[in-house]
Amino acid sequence: MKLGIVGTGMIVRDLMQILHSISLEKLAIWGRDYTKTMQFAAEHNILNVYRDYADLLNGDIDTVYIALPNHLHFAFAKQALEAGKHVILEKPITSNMAEFHQLRTLAKTQGVILIEAVTVHYLPAYLAIRKKIAELGELKIVSLNYSQYSSRYDRFKAGEILPAFDPQKSGGALMDLNVYNLHFAVGLFGKPQGCSYAANVQRNIDTSGILLLDYPTFKIVCIGAKDCAAPVMLSIQGDKGNITVPMPANAMNCFTFTPNQNESQHVEFDKTHRMLPEFKRFVQIVDNKDFAFADEMLEVSAIVCETTEQARKQAGIKFAGE
Repeated sequence: MKLGIVGTGMIVRDLMQILHSISLEKLAIWGRDYTKTMQFAAEHNILNVYRDYADLLNGDIDTVYIALPNHLHFAFAKQALEAGKHVILEKPITSNMAEFHQLRTLAKTQGVILIEAVTVHYLPAYLAIRKKIAELGELKIVSLNYSQYSSRYDRFKAGEILPAFDPQKSGGALMDLNVYNLHFAVGLFGKPQGCSYAANVQRNIDTSGILLLDYPTFKIVCIGAKDCAAPVMLSIQGDKGNITVPMPANAMNCFTFTPNQNESQHVEFDKTHRMLPEFKRFVQIVDNKDFAFADEMLEVSAIVCETTEQARKQAGIKFAGE
Protein backbone atom coordinates (compact mmCIF):
# COMPACT_ATOMS: atom_id res chain seq x y z
CA MET A 1 0.00 0.00 0.00
CA LYS A 2 1.15 3.50 -0.91
CA LEU A 3 -0.79 5.63 1.57
CA GLY A 4 -1.75 9.28 1.39
CA ILE A 5 -3.08 10.67 4.68
CA VAL A 6 -5.62 13.48 4.61
CA GLY A 7 -5.77 15.42 7.87
CA THR A 8 -3.64 16.04 10.95
CA GLY A 9 -6.17 15.68 13.78
CA MET A 10 -6.10 13.47 16.86
CA ILE A 11 -7.06 10.30 15.02
CA VAL A 12 -4.11 10.80 12.65
CA ARG A 13 -1.81 11.27 15.65
CA ASP A 14 -3.11 7.94 16.91
CA LEU A 15 -2.36 6.38 13.54
CA MET A 16 1.24 7.56 13.76
CA GLN A 17 1.71 5.29 16.80
CA ILE A 18 1.19 2.14 14.74
CA LEU A 19 2.65 2.91 11.32
CA HIS A 20 5.95 1.25 12.22
CA SER A 21 4.00 -2.03 12.50
CA ILE A 22 2.39 -1.75 9.08
CA SER A 23 3.95 -2.64 5.73
CA LEU A 24 3.70 0.54 3.66
CA GLU A 25 5.57 1.14 0.42
CA LYS A 26 5.14 4.88 0.68
CA LEU A 27 3.65 7.51 3.00
CA ALA A 28 2.49 11.01 2.12
CA ILE A 29 0.28 13.63 3.78
CA TRP A 30 -1.90 16.63 3.01
CA GLY A 31 -3.74 18.89 5.44
CA ARG A 32 -5.95 21.94 5.14
CA ASP A 33 -3.37 24.10 6.93
CA TYR A 34 -0.06 23.69 5.10
CA THR A 35 2.07 25.17 7.90
CA LYS A 36 0.55 22.85 10.49
CA THR A 37 0.87 19.92 8.10
CA MET A 38 4.56 20.64 7.60
CA GLN A 39 5.06 20.76 11.37
CA PHE A 40 3.14 17.50 11.78
CA ALA A 41 5.17 15.82 9.05
CA ALA A 42 8.43 16.94 10.64
CA GLU A 43 7.34 15.56 14.02
CA HIS A 44 6.55 12.17 12.49
CA ASN A 45 9.24 11.92 9.81
CA ILE A 46 6.83 12.03 6.88
CA LEU A 47 8.91 13.05 3.88
CA ASN A 48 6.19 13.58 1.27
CA VAL A 49 4.09 16.64 2.13
CA TYR A 50 1.68 18.22 -0.35
CA ARG A 51 0.38 21.77 -0.45
CA ASP A 52 -2.59 20.92 -2.70
CA TYR A 53 -4.96 17.99 -2.35
CA ALA A 54 -5.02 17.50 -6.12
CA ASP A 55 -1.24 17.10 -6.12
CA LEU A 56 -1.49 14.39 -3.46
CA LEU A 57 -4.01 12.54 -5.62
CA ASN A 58 -1.76 12.88 -8.65
CA GLY A 59 1.23 11.61 -6.69
CA ASP A 60 2.62 8.11 -6.36
CA ILE A 61 -0.01 6.74 -3.96
CA ASP A 62 -2.72 4.13 -4.43
CA THR A 63 -4.78 4.66 -1.25
CA VAL A 64 -6.12 7.71 0.58
CA TYR A 65 -7.00 7.69 4.28
CA ILE A 66 -9.42 10.55 4.97
CA ALA A 67 -9.61 11.79 8.56
CA LEU A 68 -11.34 15.14 8.28
CA PRO A 69 -14.42 16.56 10.06
CA ASN A 70 -17.56 14.57 9.27
CA HIS A 71 -19.12 17.06 6.85
CA LEU A 72 -16.06 16.96 4.60
CA HIS A 73 -15.93 13.17 4.15
CA PHE A 74 -18.09 13.04 1.04
CA ALA A 75 -16.38 15.73 -1.04
CA PHE A 76 -12.83 14.58 -0.35
CA ALA A 77 -13.67 10.89 -0.82
CA LYS A 78 -15.45 11.66 -4.10
CA GLN A 79 -12.41 13.49 -5.44
CA ALA A 80 -10.10 10.63 -4.42
CA LEU A 81 -12.32 7.99 -6.02
CA GLU A 82 -12.53 10.03 -9.22
CA ALA A 83 -8.72 10.03 -9.23
CA GLY A 84 -8.77 6.23 -9.14
CA LYS A 85 -7.56 5.86 -5.56
CA HIS A 86 -8.72 3.34 -2.98
CA VAL A 87 -10.36 5.20 -0.08
CA ILE A 88 -10.29 4.45 3.63
CA LEU A 89 -12.82 6.84 5.12
CA GLU A 90 -13.02 7.53 8.84
CA LYS A 91 -16.33 6.98 10.55
CA PRO A 92 -19.02 8.08 9.97
CA ILE A 93 -18.57 7.20 6.32
CA THR A 94 -20.95 9.94 5.11
CA SER A 95 -23.58 12.27 6.56
CA ASN A 96 -26.49 10.58 4.79
CA MET A 97 -27.48 7.84 2.36
CA ALA A 98 -27.56 10.11 -0.69
CA GLU A 99 -23.84 10.75 -0.24
CA PHE A 100 -23.17 7.09 0.54
CA HIS A 101 -24.89 5.85 -2.63
CA GLN A 102 -22.85 8.25 -4.76
CA LEU A 103 -19.55 7.11 -3.28
CA ARG A 104 -20.45 3.42 -3.48
CA THR A 105 -21.47 3.72 -7.12
CA LEU A 106 -18.36 5.74 -7.98
CA ALA A 107 -16.04 3.22 -6.30
CA LYS A 108 -17.63 0.39 -8.28
CA THR A 109 -17.38 2.33 -11.54
CA GLN A 110 -13.73 3.16 -10.91
CA GLY A 111 -12.87 -0.37 -9.81
CA VAL A 112 -11.41 0.76 -6.49
CA ILE A 113 -12.01 -0.09 -2.85
CA LEU A 114 -14.09 2.07 -0.52
CA ILE A 115 -14.11 1.09 3.14
CA GLU A 116 -15.05 2.79 6.40
CA ALA A 117 -12.47 2.93 9.17
CA VAL A 118 -14.22 1.54 12.25
CA THR A 119 -11.91 -0.29 14.64
CA VAL A 120 -14.74 -2.39 16.11
CA HIS A 121 -14.88 -4.97 13.32
CA TYR A 122 -11.20 -5.94 13.49
CA LEU A 123 -10.56 -6.20 17.22
CA PRO A 124 -9.72 -9.74 18.43
CA ALA A 125 -12.18 -9.40 21.33
CA TYR A 126 -15.01 -8.52 18.96
CA LEU A 127 -14.20 -11.43 16.65
CA ALA A 128 -14.13 -13.80 19.64
CA ILE A 129 -17.48 -12.50 20.89
CA ARG A 130 -18.91 -13.14 17.45
CA LYS A 131 -18.04 -16.83 17.82
CA LYS A 132 -19.28 -17.00 21.42
CA ILE A 133 -22.76 -15.57 20.90
CA ALA A 134 -24.29 -18.94 19.97
CA GLU A 135 -23.60 -20.15 23.52
CA LEU A 136 -25.93 -17.49 24.94
CA GLY A 137 -29.01 -19.29 23.67
CA GLU A 138 -31.94 -17.16 22.51
CA LEU A 139 -30.95 -13.52 22.68
CA LYS A 140 -33.18 -11.15 24.63
CA ILE A 141 -31.48 -7.85 25.40
CA VAL A 142 -28.31 -6.13 24.19
CA SER A 143 -27.26 -2.96 26.01
CA LEU A 144 -24.45 -0.75 24.72
CA ASN A 145 -23.44 2.42 26.59
CA TYR A 146 -20.74 4.82 25.42
CA SER A 147 -21.05 7.93 27.59
CA GLN A 148 -18.09 10.29 27.71
CA TYR A 149 -18.23 13.90 28.90
CA SER A 150 -16.85 15.92 26.02
CA SER A 151 -13.92 18.24 26.66
CA ARG A 152 -15.77 20.68 24.38
CA TYR A 153 -19.18 20.50 26.06
CA ASP A 154 -18.59 23.35 28.53
CA ARG A 155 -17.61 25.64 25.67
CA PHE A 156 -20.71 24.51 23.78
CA LYS A 157 -22.90 25.35 26.80
CA ALA A 158 -21.25 28.77 26.92
CA GLY A 159 -22.47 29.42 23.38
CA GLU A 160 -19.44 28.55 21.27
CA ILE A 161 -20.12 26.70 18.01
CA LEU A 162 -17.82 23.70 17.75
CA PRO A 163 -17.68 21.00 15.03
CA ALA A 164 -18.48 18.22 17.51
CA PHE A 165 -21.80 19.93 18.31
CA ASP A 166 -22.53 21.61 15.00
CA PRO A 167 -25.33 20.21 12.79
CA GLN A 168 -23.79 22.06 9.83
CA LYS A 169 -20.70 19.89 10.30
CA SER A 170 -22.57 16.60 10.89
CA GLY A 171 -21.76 16.53 14.60
CA GLY A 172 -23.60 15.16 17.61
CA ALA A 173 -23.49 12.20 19.97
CA LEU A 174 -25.06 9.77 17.51
CA MET A 175 -22.45 10.36 14.81
CA ASP A 176 -19.49 10.61 17.17
CA LEU A 177 -19.98 7.96 19.88
CA ASN A 178 -23.19 6.01 19.39
CA VAL A 179 -22.10 5.08 15.87
CA TYR A 180 -19.58 2.68 17.46
CA ASN A 181 -22.40 0.94 19.33
CA LEU A 182 -24.36 0.78 16.11
CA HIS A 183 -21.47 -0.79 14.20
CA PHE A 184 -21.06 -3.34 17.00
CA ALA A 185 -24.76 -4.22 16.78
CA VAL A 186 -25.07 -4.34 12.99
CA GLY A 187 -21.79 -6.21 12.58
CA LEU A 188 -23.01 -8.96 14.89
CA PHE A 189 -26.74 -9.05 14.23
CA GLY A 190 -27.39 -7.47 10.84
CA LYS A 191 -30.04 -4.95 9.88
CA PRO A 192 -32.69 -4.11 12.49
CA GLN A 193 -36.37 -4.16 11.58
CA GLY A 194 -36.66 -0.60 12.77
CA CYS A 195 -35.24 2.01 15.09
CA SER A 196 -36.32 4.85 17.35
CA TYR A 197 -34.16 7.63 18.73
CA ALA A 198 -34.89 9.57 21.91
CA ALA A 199 -32.35 12.38 21.96
CA ASN A 200 -31.44 15.25 24.24
CA VAL A 201 -31.31 18.05 21.70
CA GLN A 202 -29.68 21.41 22.36
CA ARG A 203 -29.31 24.07 19.67
CA ASN A 204 -30.43 21.60 16.98
CA ILE A 205 -27.90 18.88 17.83
CA ASP A 206 -28.06 15.75 19.97
CA THR A 207 -25.72 16.02 22.94
CA SER A 208 -26.85 12.56 24.08
CA GLY A 209 -29.46 10.00 23.15
CA ILE A 210 -30.89 6.51 23.37
CA LEU A 211 -31.21 4.53 20.15
CA LEU A 212 -33.50 1.49 20.27
CA LEU A 213 -32.99 -1.17 17.60
CA ASP A 214 -35.79 -3.64 16.97
CA TYR A 215 -34.93 -7.24 15.99
CA PRO A 216 -37.49 -10.06 15.62
CA THR A 217 -36.72 -11.84 18.91
CA PHE A 218 -34.61 -9.33 20.88
CA LYS A 219 -33.99 -5.63 21.40
CA ILE A 220 -30.83 -3.52 21.44
CA VAL A 221 -30.38 -0.30 23.40
CA CYS A 222 -27.55 1.98 22.25
CA ILE A 223 -26.69 4.90 24.52
CA GLY A 224 -24.32 7.62 23.39
CA ALA A 225 -23.61 10.73 25.45
CA LYS A 226 -21.25 13.69 25.18
CA ASP A 227 -22.96 15.76 27.90
CA CYS A 228 -22.55 13.32 30.80
CA ALA A 229 -20.40 10.36 31.80
CA ALA A 230 -20.93 6.86 33.15
CA PRO A 231 -18.99 3.60 33.30
CA VAL A 232 -18.86 2.22 29.78
CA MET A 233 -20.50 -1.19 29.55
CA LEU A 234 -21.60 -3.50 26.76
CA SER A 235 -23.77 -6.52 27.51
CA ILE A 236 -25.35 -9.25 25.41
CA GLN A 237 -28.01 -11.22 27.30
CA GLY A 238 -29.49 -14.54 26.26
CA ASP A 239 -31.57 -17.17 28.03
CA LYS A 240 -28.47 -19.32 28.60
CA GLY A 241 -25.97 -16.68 29.70
CA ASN A 242 -24.49 -13.27 29.07
CA ILE A 243 -21.39 -11.52 27.76
CA THR A 244 -20.18 -8.26 29.27
CA VAL A 245 -17.47 -5.85 28.11
CA PRO A 246 -16.22 -3.10 30.48
CA MET A 247 -15.00 -0.77 27.74
CA PRO A 248 -16.24 0.88 24.55
CA ALA A 249 -16.79 -1.18 21.41
CA ASN A 250 -14.07 0.67 19.49
CA ALA A 251 -11.31 -0.26 21.95
CA MET A 252 -12.33 -3.52 23.66
CA ASN A 253 -9.61 -6.03 24.51
CA CYS A 254 -11.48 -8.30 26.93
CA PHE A 255 -14.89 -9.70 27.82
CA THR A 256 -16.54 -11.92 30.41
CA PHE A 257 -18.78 -14.84 29.47
CA THR A 258 -21.15 -15.98 32.22
CA PRO A 259 -23.27 -19.08 31.51
CA ASN A 260 -26.38 -19.55 33.62
CA GLN A 261 -25.55 -21.32 36.91
CA ASN A 262 -21.85 -21.62 36.01
CA GLU A 263 -18.69 -19.70 36.78
CA SER A 264 -17.73 -16.71 34.69
CA GLN A 265 -14.99 -17.00 32.10
CA HIS A 266 -12.87 -13.87 31.65
CA VAL A 267 -11.09 -13.59 28.30
CA GLU A 268 -8.29 -11.08 27.66
CA PHE A 269 -6.32 -10.17 24.55
CA ASP A 270 -3.05 -8.33 23.99
CA LYS A 271 -3.39 -4.64 24.71
CA THR A 272 -2.27 -3.49 21.29
CA HIS A 273 -3.32 -0.12 19.92
CA ARG A 274 -6.96 -0.24 18.80
CA MET A 275 -6.08 0.93 15.27
CA LEU A 276 -3.45 -1.71 14.57
CA PRO A 277 -5.76 -4.66 13.68
CA GLU A 278 -7.87 -2.59 11.29
CA PHE A 279 -4.94 -1.06 9.42
CA LYS A 280 -3.16 -4.38 9.08
CA ARG A 281 -6.39 -5.65 7.52
CA PHE A 282 -6.71 -2.60 5.28
CA VAL A 283 -3.22 -3.21 3.87
CA GLN A 284 -4.21 -6.81 3.09
CA ILE A 285 -7.46 -5.70 1.46
CA VAL A 286 -5.75 -3.18 -0.80
CA ASP A 287 -2.68 -5.26 -1.65
CA ASN A 288 -4.80 -8.34 -2.43
CA LYS A 289 -7.63 -6.33 -4.02
CA ASP A 290 -10.10 -8.10 -1.75
CA PHE A 291 -13.25 -6.53 -3.14
CA ALA A 292 -15.47 -9.26 -1.67
CA PHE A 293 -14.54 -8.42 1.92
CA ALA A 294 -14.60 -4.68 1.24
CA ASP A 295 -18.12 -4.99 -0.19
CA GLU A 296 -19.21 -7.01 2.85
CA MET A 297 -18.00 -4.27 5.18
CA LEU A 298 -19.52 -1.59 2.98
CA GLU A 299 -22.91 -3.24 3.41
CA VAL A 300 -22.54 -2.89 7.18
CA SER A 301 -21.68 0.77 6.63
CA ALA A 302 -24.80 1.16 4.49
CA ILE A 303 -27.05 -0.20 7.24
CA VAL A 304 -25.41 2.01 9.86
CA CYS A 305 -25.66 5.10 7.66
CA GLU A 306 -29.32 4.41 6.88
CA THR A 307 -30.10 3.88 10.57
CA THR A 308 -28.37 7.07 11.72
CA GLU A 309 -30.23 9.07 9.09
CA GLN A 310 -33.58 7.62 10.18
CA ALA A 311 -32.71 8.29 13.83
CA ARG A 312 -31.74 11.91 13.15
CA LYS A 313 -34.97 12.55 11.28
CA GLN A 314 -36.96 11.23 14.23
CA ALA A 315 -35.12 13.66 16.52
CA GLY A 316 -35.53 16.57 14.10
CA ILE A 317 -31.79 16.90 13.48
CA LYS A 318 -30.87 18.18 10.02
CA PHE A 319 -27.40 18.42 8.56
CA ALA A 320 -26.17 20.86 5.90
CA GLY A 321 -28.11 20.59 2.65
CA GLU A 322 -30.93 18.49 4.09
